[in-house]
Amino acid sequence: MRHPGLGIAYQPWQQLARLGGADHIHVSGLRSKFYETDDEVAANIRSLQAPLGGTDNPLPTLSSGQNIHAAAPTFEAVGSTDLLMLAGGGIAAHPGGPAAGVRSLQQAWEAAVSGQSLAEAAAERQAGGDIALAQAVDTFSDSL
Repeated sequence: MRHPGLGIAYQPWQQLARLGGADHIHVSGLRSKFYETDDEVAANIRSLQAPLGGTDNPLPTLSSGQNIHAAAPTFEAVGSTDLLMLAGGGIAAHPGGPAAGVRSLQQAWEAAVSGQSLAEAAAERQAGGDIALAQAVDTFSDSL
């Protein structure tokens, strides 16, 4: 996709993959370390959401530095939670362990969908005794 003389744009590429039966397709990731801009990634996701001649829509799959800080911009850009976020470091690097990492990511998505900031959601959950999101905010704030 990078070189105009050698690459192929994402939209026709994903159509070929879908016609071949792909059930999930990598789209890069918002706020990622890959070369695509956030606008390009959002366009990639939207292209997978568009109908294509009776084929099922594949699951957009995001990766590369995905953590709690990617939930809100991703949801704002595509208006959907129907995607797969590969957040290995965003889960395994959580100071409370992988279970807390998964929980914090779920909470970040809940906050994104409800329009609540991460800081508000973390404080609310911490007041209720769950520190997973607050720990993730502290841990991953330098990844922005």
